[in-house]
Amino acid sequence: MAPPTTVLLPTVEWTPACEEVASQLRPEDELLVVCDTEADPVAERAGDLPDQTALVFAGEPEACSGKANAIAAGMEAAAHDRIVWTDDDFHHPPDWLATLNADYERHGPVSELPFFVGRDPLSKLLEPVYALGGTLGVYAADQAWAGAVAFERDDLDADAFLADLRRTVSDDGLLAERLDVTPLRRARRVEVGGTLRRTLERHVRFTKIVATHDPGGHVVTALVTLALSLACLFAPLSAAVGLTGFVAGVYAAFGVRRWTALLAYPAALAAIPLGVYAHARRTFVWGGRRYRWRGKFDVEVVED
Repeated sequence: MAPPTTVLLPTVEWTPACEEVASQLRPEDELLVVCDTEADPVAERAGDLPDQTALVFAGEPEACSGKANAIAAGMEAAAHDRIVWTDDDFHHPPDWLATLNADYERHGPVSELPFFVGRDPLSKLLEPVYALGGTLGVYAADQAWAGAVAFERDDLDADAFLADLRRTVSDDGLLAERLDVTPLRRARRVEVGGTLRRTLERHVRFTKIVATHDPGGHVVTALVTLALSLACLFAPLSAAVGLTGFVAGVYAAFGVRRWTALLAYPAALAAIPLGVYAHARRTFVWGGRRYRWRGKFDVEVVED
């Protein structure tokens, strides 16, 4: 039987995911919904929370992202050593928490995988890129995804980790460096984008996360992307057939049926100019805040 578990869910609004996770708690578990301040809409639920659920106010971030700041505050407030991180933007089936805990008992620290589903034309076009980098790449590299990861404090140097969280941007990027996890071949569909601007900002952020936390892997990925783009230009028919078939196979391997696998060819062509754009940008917006990220532990929250 799994020990008492603390689930951390950073959000500024009460979403269906909050209800889903709260309904799965055992009497000994707790759900900490972490927001920034009492001005956030979720604070209106303070007097009407499900059992074993509490609000944690992280405060405004000063030298880190709002997400990293929220996770750090949640871990400090957590009553238990078994910790589960999750997000508010995907469906948590009724057995989600129990299954994740059972997976930990078998494998130690574990993480599920994201499959990012676009909500605007550009993010739909980039779904094959997300599938290769955000799903297959995370699985193949044994990395953690903050949307669904279970571990215990003793699995890493918790004090050092929390201190570093408060001076960086990516919570799961840092966790992937400090924690050995077993990725589960279980993908959760996460809707992303919605507008062209949101998709571009997200692309910048994810590019900088990979370049910062895995520079060697980022160089390899960039070279492979360049080679694929050149193949698409100089051998379009062969590249289109081969790349589309490979991406469709990745979709199938993770249990996803989406017509967007057919966009693999144009997505590969778009990857190079979008990558150049991401590297040229000096700031990016995430969760309503603008950040300047000069180095792994050199973050500035920029006043617009």
